[in-house]
Amino acid sequence: MSTHSSLRKRKRSGGKKRAYRTKKKYEAGGYPAETILGEPKRKFTRGLGGNMKIKVLTDKFVSVTDPKTGATQKTEITRVVRNSANVDYNRRGVITKGAEIETAMGLAKVTSRPGNDGIINAVLIGKEKA
Repeated sequence: MSTHSSLRKRKRSGGKKRAYRTKKKYEAGGYPAETILGEPKRKFTRGLGGNMKIKVLTDKFVSVTDPKTGATQKTEITRVVRNSANVDYNRRGVITKGAEIETAMGLAKVTSRPGNDGIINAVLIGKEKA
């Protein structure tokens, strides 16, 4: 990961310092995937060194692991309970790493990065109250 902090800074006097060059392609970055609930849809993008990066745009399935038994099961996502990463993501129901989702197995916390990994993995944190 490259930083751009040295490209545009001010002088000690407060005056503007000109950037000596523009960003290179590998420094540009991209838009976040912002994964939401829906029919499974993925986007393939090229990464550094020709590596492929899979972005989950929409999905309704998750691989949930029960930490007590160690068993992993593919189950459907009912809803996004909360996302502490961003207030706007919380309101819109965007799934990122650390988001809490409700599944048929119970409450689960997302452990994968859907915008980079191409899959949604989660760990069970609470059973459903029935």
